[in-house]
Amino acid sequence: MPEQLPRGPVDSSRVPRYAGPATFARLPRLDEVGGRADVAVVGVPFDTGVSYRPGARFGGNAIREASRLLRPYNPAQDASPFALAQVADAGDIAANPFDIDEAVETVQAAADAVLDSGARLMTLGGDHTIALPLLRAVARKHGPVALLHFDAHLDTWDTYFGAAYTHGTPFRRAVEEGVLDTSALSHVGIRGPLYGPKDLDDDAKMGFGIVTSADVMRRGPDEVAQQLRERIGDRPLYVSVDIDVLDPAHAPGTGTPEAGGLTSRELLEILRGLSGCRLVSADLVEVAPAYDHAEITSVAASHTAYELTTLMARQVAEAREES
Repeated sequence: MPEQLPRGPVDSSRVPRYAGPATFARLPRLDEVGGRADVAVVGVPFDTGVSYRPGARFGGNAIREASRLLRPYNPAQDASPFALAQVADAGDIAANPFDIDEAVETVQAAADAVLDSGARLMTLGGDHTIALPLLRAVARKHGPVALLHFDAHLDTWDTYFGAAYTHGTPFRRAVEEGVLDTSALSHVGIRGPLYGPKDLDDDAKMGFGIVTSADVMRRGPDEVAQQLRERIGDRPLYVSVDIDVLDPAHAPGTGTPEAGGLTSRELLEILRGLSGCRLVSADLVEVAPAYDHAEITSVAASHTAYELTTLMARQVAEAREES
């Protein structure tokens, strides 16, 4: 019996892009493909862990709306991701907005279920608190993973107001819990003021290497991507993208903007340069549409998720060919 071809997005030459439900890239819902997908796009509308401007709970749906303009062929990666693998929108994980501890448990349980089905996760946040339960779930399946973290901020602080689970603490908790491979941890895009030099000292002790936004500007995306590939090696990789890695000119719609960030072009080129890495899942967080002008941030985020999804779909197809 011939293998069933993946079901792709709605044909925009027949149904206008502005018509119909806003699934990611106009892809089918998970229930429309029998409940199984190779890559599941999942929203987590949660922003109780933010320390400044709220609103990222609306980020996932803003990204979905902006993604209506995405097309099925990705020329930068010479791939048609939605034909290579079944990508589907799995809807949202409904996390408790009043109880961070319960929300973290809910996200982890839901991520476990998706990963156990055989899918890879492309998660749309929400704030960066959700990275911790997602990493727990991925490590449960793959063991400690390499982490590539795009952000203006380290997110390895200890607590905020005594709280251990916030959007500024997920990667310290992940290191403490042993879900990360500490020989392959990288921040990209770091910039801006810190609380003190101890922030950097603590971060280095956890095993993180830092590529600042100025490093990207001076060295260029290709050289940076090469360095990251060498650090990651053949380890299973998790990519976490805080949209504030981009300069506010490219991403004004976020909760903690910092001047001097990456351009959207630089971010996309670095991601494309990860071809060949074992990308097992990814998240994209901190899109706050209330502060977005003309959907600039949501558009950049939709293209970022598209590049990550393409990388994962290509790997699914390559694995099938090898088997």
